[in-house]
Amino acid sequence: MDAQDLRPILEAILFASDSSLTADELKDAFDGEISTAAVKAALSELEKEYESLGRGFALKEIAGGYQILTHERFSSHLKRFYQSREKKRLSPASLETLSVVAYKQPVTKADIEFVRGVNVDGPLRTLLEKNLIKIAGRKEVPGRPILYGTTKEFLAHFGLNSVKELPPLSEFSEKDIDQNLLPPQMRAVTQSEAVAEIEAETAELGSGIREEGLAEQNSKESLLSDKVETGEED
Repeated sequence: MDAQDLRPILEAILFASDSSLTADELKDAFDGEISTAAVKAALSELEKEYESLGRGFALKEIAGGYQILTHERFSSHLKRFYQSREKKRLSPASLETLSVVAYKQPVTKADIEFVRGVNVDGPLRTLLEKNLIKIAGRKEVPGRPILYGTTKEFLAHFGLNSVKELPPLSEFSEKDIDQNLLPPQMRAVTQSEAVAEIEAETAELGSGIREEGLAEQNSKESLLSDKVETGEED
């Protein structure tokens, strides 16, 4: 089978598929007549053909496979088209939980709650139902807690080929962090807050010293009084 006959067949399969397909999966449709290398070569030609013709869709590598998607240059038009349609989005809590899983995977529920400072039972259940995260095993520590990781659906949802394409955390600074989303123990302290905290601790320490001094003085006066009443002298 030559490349000219191969390309439209691959195009039909990819068009009918609602998820990305690997070259090996596409090869299975030919009962061993062609190699994986031949499939990849035909896909590369198909990708170039779409681009040269200025089509409204493109062939992209997504989640380790290939998928026909609408072209990104028409995203604004598609957005306007779907504006009137209701689209269920992830809640901020679910997005925050998903971010922790994506960057720290495999990660336990306790680790996620430590970062977020709140219970994450609800967000984890939502993300599992949407197949954006999965159970990736158990951590080899006492209790063997469940480990969570992202799925192929997560990559497809965010248009990634692998988690390596996530923006590195080093690109973010403290200014990019919404302090209100962090637990109290992780929030940044301003200079005025730090000064106020030090002054409060100093005042508390001074109060403690004064109380100890008064207690010691009262003890001495009580001892002296006892001696006077009993007629004792030093």
